[in-house]
Amino acid sequence: MSVTVQTDVFDAGAALSAFSLGLPDAGGVVSFTGIARNDGDKTEMLELEAYPGFTEPWIEALVKEARARFDLIGAMVIHRVGPILPGEAIVFVATAAAHRRQAFEGADFLMDHLKSRAPFWKKEHGPGGARWIEPRQADYQDLTRWTAEQTPR
Repeated sequence: MSVTVQTDVFDAGAALSAFSLGLPDAGGVVSFTGIARNDGDKTEMLELEAYPGFTEPWIEALVKEARARFDLIGAMVIHRVGPILPGEAIVFVATAAAHRRQAFEGADFLMDHLKSRAPFWKKEHGPGGARWIEPRQADYQDLTRWTAEQTPR
């Protein structure tokens, strides 16, 4: 398990290569990279804040839950904080499992929770100034499928 919260720009391809090494029992590796977009020139910069020493353990607990729930062989999360420019990666999630469905569901579970529940605060800076961003209703709705007892397929 690898969880990193950092200000530095990262290379998602290099992270995926590093994650994929040494997983001989994995039948599937799934990754997702979230990228800051400019929303038609409305966003000049995204700024994320987190509490050091609190955010990392929260994500580690989430990864531990995903590993148990989906029988993951491995999982990695990299999440940026600080200023993020359009086109830069915000978050990277990778999961590995014996079977593809477990890897896909594990990655989806992690992203749904990171998007809606993780202790990050997002501010969007644009031509009209700065504004705090809350998760969308659809983001919260995505969480509902994980609240009922589910057995990985």
